[in-house]
Amino acid sequence: MSVLSMFDLTGEKAIVTGGGQGLGRELALGLAEAGADVAVVQRNLELAQKAAEDIRKLGREAIALRVDVRQPADVENMVTQVKKEFGRIDILVNNAGVSGWIRAEELSFEEWNRVISTNLTGVFLNCKYVGQEMIAQRKGSIVNISSISGFLANHPQEQSHYNASKGGVNTFTKCLAYEWAKHNIRVNAIAPGFVGTPMLKEAGDKMLKEWASLNVQKRIGDPSELKGVVVFLASAAASYITGHVLIADGGYVIW
Repeated sequence: MSVLSMFDLTGEKAIVTGGGQGLGRELALGLAEAGADVAVVQRNLELAQKAAEDIRKLGREAIALRVDVRQPADVENMVTQVKKEFGRIDILVNNAGVSGWIRAEELSFEEWNRVISTNLTGVFLNCKYVGQEMIAQRKGSIVNISSISGFLANHPQEQSHYNASKGGVNTFTKCLAYEWAKHNIRVNAIAPGFVGTPMLKEAGDKMLKEWASLNVQKRIGDPSELKGVVVFLASAAASYITGHVLIADGGYVIW
């Protein structure tokens, strides 16, 4: 197998949660550009449909599904629908996530649960139900989207619930890599730094400049820069890599 062919995903069937906008949309497009057919999963169906249409323009098959990743019934139905349309699931990208800034002493149970249920429980549910299919077919690659916030306390924002959720994703990724290696399933994660998604830009120019100053490249990343990373981890190019959390942060965590 040549080097370039290792990155070829032609014929692979993928799911990207939160794939209708921001980073998830770029990850879905990246997989499609590498040859995969993609199921775009989003709570907002209209966003999922727009992303799916862009994937079809690349000559790939795409389906759009409204799914709340916090709900087991929604995730089970998603697996059923994707299996019906695609026949199998080779790649799962768990990108759906939410954030929030609030001091720990002021953090309500409802806000804690909102973030944990999406960012961590959602990853668990998707891995569980998609993983069952991958175990049966003895093949699969899972890429969880974590964050550098899973390794450190952010500055200047206070977001302990978000950081806790991403730290959980990191450890959960490693546990699944161990448990499912015998089934020929690789489980890895990407930990982005500050990437210019619509959600991040809501913080305003002042915060964006401060965050940019904290990494060695002195800039905010572009969501499209993560496309190559997800294709690498999903593809045969990373066949000897599992249980790894790949940091893509412009050098933020080396300080």
